[in-house]
Amino acid sequence: MKYLIIPALSLTLLSFAQAQKDWPRWRGPSLNDHSPDTGLLKKWPKEGPEQIWLYKNAGVGYSGPAISDNKLFTMGEREGAIYLIAISTENGKEIWSKKFGKGFKNNWGNGPRGTPTIDQDRVYVLGPNGEVACMKTKDGSIVWSVDIVDQFGGKVPFWGYSESVLIDGKKVVCTPGGKKGAIVALDKLTGEKLWQSEKLNDSAQYSSIIPITHEGKSQYVQLFMKTLAGIDSNNGKLLWKTDWNGRTAVIPTPIYKDSKIYISSGYGVGCKMIRLEKGGKVEEEYSNDTIINHHGGVILIGDHLYGHSDRGGWKCQNFATGEELWRSKDLGKGAIHYADGMLYCLGESDGTIALVKASPKGWTESSRFKLSPQTKLRKPSGKIWTHPVVIGGKLYLRDQEIIYCYNVKS
Repeated sequence: MKYLIIPALSLTLLSFAQAQKDWPRWRGPSLNDHSPDTGLLKKWPKEGPEQIWLYKNAGVGYSGPAISDNKLFTMGEREGAIYLIAISTENGKEIWSKKFGKGFKNNWGNGPRGTPTIDQDRVYVLGPNGEVACMKTKDGSIVWSVDIVDQFGGKVPFWGYSESVLIDGKKVVCTPGGKKGAIVALDKLTGEKLWQSEKLNDSAQYSSIIPITHEGKSQYVQLFMKTLAGIDSNNGKLLWKTDWNGRTAVIPTPIYKDSKIYISSGYGVGCKMIRLEKGGKVEEEYSNDTIINHHGGVILIGDHLYGHSDRGGWKCQNFATGEELWRSKDLGKGAIHYADGMLYCLGESDGTIALVKASPKGWTESSRFKLSPQTKLRKPSGKIWTHPVVIGGKLYLRDQEIIYCYNVKS
């Protein structure tokens, strides 16, 4: 039987290696925006890292990349319709594109906002108008689709649905919002409703759900304008909720660690940490304005949080205490990503990407470059809002219809 061991081990290692090249959903496989990559450049050439390819037909929108099996999936609006698009990560050539929803118009930019979610041979998408679709990764053929506005009582938020759907076991979970129940779980194979959270009926905002396990119970956590809440993942029953003083729009994804949940919002609001206790009790750890994060995201690395604050620039914050450790205005407002000990910080106004050491001791920048070419299709109020992603030794960026791929391997 020994001759069977080596092929089996080889297949296991091959599967692991492939998984290390995959970024199957918003904020990555662990939902923390940490790339598993190692052996990356710690300093770039003056002109920036080598550009491997450029794709110029993604359509308008801010949808991020989901990557699996050497394919990049993203969404874009073309000629008034929303498309799911599959691109080769090897050469940037389009493999296929499939229409699944209506276009979305907004002065801050037309098109989709969320990121596709890949699950085996299917990819799941939420369009800005509330169309949820399950499509085959092979050719984009639609397996099923539902409208969360018409079927589940949702209401399209002002800037469009921006959530990236969650796949958890047999369920696809998302947030239509509204009186019928803010969160709905569907059978991922058929699109049939499994449950809807009737006791939680806030309007949808722009954050994405995170799954957590507390005291042995699996639950989903979502942030709304005035509420942070957790529901039972098996039936949608409300387990706990706490107040939040959101204004205008609530966007960043919550962060969970060791029974503690951290949230942040822009428009002058700030940040807050709560601790989950027994029996659905919630205790506040702190609430302050150290990080006022609009939509560029906050990342937890060890015991420290990193992100841009609307007041003070880029910051590092102690996760446990909420204390500010440093701030820097060396780069304008933008989005953040983490890989191999470094922060990839993208300035939303001019497309500058800075490579910064992830350290609580201060902003230590090794290099930067500027995206080129840049789109001419951006709306007057729009900026470069798609978050960076590093996976498989490649840095992926987007500016509306343009997707960039750079070699950042050492």
